Amino acid sequence: MTISFLDRPICRPASTSDVAIAATVCDAVKTYGHGDNVVQALDHVSVRFGAGKFTAVMGPSGSGKSTLMHCVAGLDSLTSGTIHIGETDIASLGDRELTRLRRDRIGFVFQAFNLIPTLTAQENIDLPSRLAGRKPDRDWFDTVVDTVGLGNRLTHRPSELSGGQQQRVAVARALAARPDIIFADEPTGNLDSHSGAEILSFMRVAVHEFGQTIVMVTHDPVAAGYADRAIFLADGHVVDDIDAPTPDSVLARMRNLHTIS
Repeated sequence: MTISFLDRPICRPASTSDVAIAATVCDAVKTYGHGDNVVQALDHVSVRFGAGKFTAVMGPSGSGKSTLMHCVAGLDSLTSGTIHIGETDIASLGDRELTRLRRDRIGFVFQAFNLIPTLTAQENIDLPSRLAGRKPDRDWFDTVVDTVGLGNRLTHRPSELSGGQQQRVAVARALAARPDIIFADEPTGNLDSHSGAEILSFMRVAVHEFGQTIVMVTHDPVAAGYADRAIFLADGHVVDDIDAPTPDSVLARMRNLHTIS
């Protein structure tokens, strides 16, 4: 039997009277293919992501965790259901408005870093603001750079940086634009354990000291242990949801997923 977290309060976009909610997913369904080949990646998922919180989204391969993140981030569309960023229904936006939303209100950190190879670290960090036609906030830029320890690497191009340093640039780029919410897709997947721990620590500081909202997809119980909350998916369903996860509690949940779903 699948545990359902669908309820009426979740299926209502956040309002100014609510505890701060960065994103709301209501009855989300996502299917791929047709007829006998149809695959249901999300099966009536409803969940809210609190503002100023670090949430880990976990589950085995094929559970729907990356699909959920891509849909909430506006990188893919739902088959049915709704997603709100704050009070904005992203399905109601045209292509230009959706592009503006992703540029101005959403940050991304990917496993593969996704830096522009011809730009320096500083230019990569400044890029979202410049694309939006905004002058970068130099005081905030300096705070972000100091937090992620990039002060002596700003003139280096990605090829001159280690993997850990490149991911620091990617995290700083996401933070520098001050988005409403940052989505991180396996951000430590290409890093050694030491560099991965540094990146996760930076992200935790961004949440707890700067009030940033981060939703991270990961398969790693250690990475999830840095989060304030862990949501577990299996077969396209939300099957568990715990606060203050630890590596041990996450690992236990992962081992038990087959008995829940």
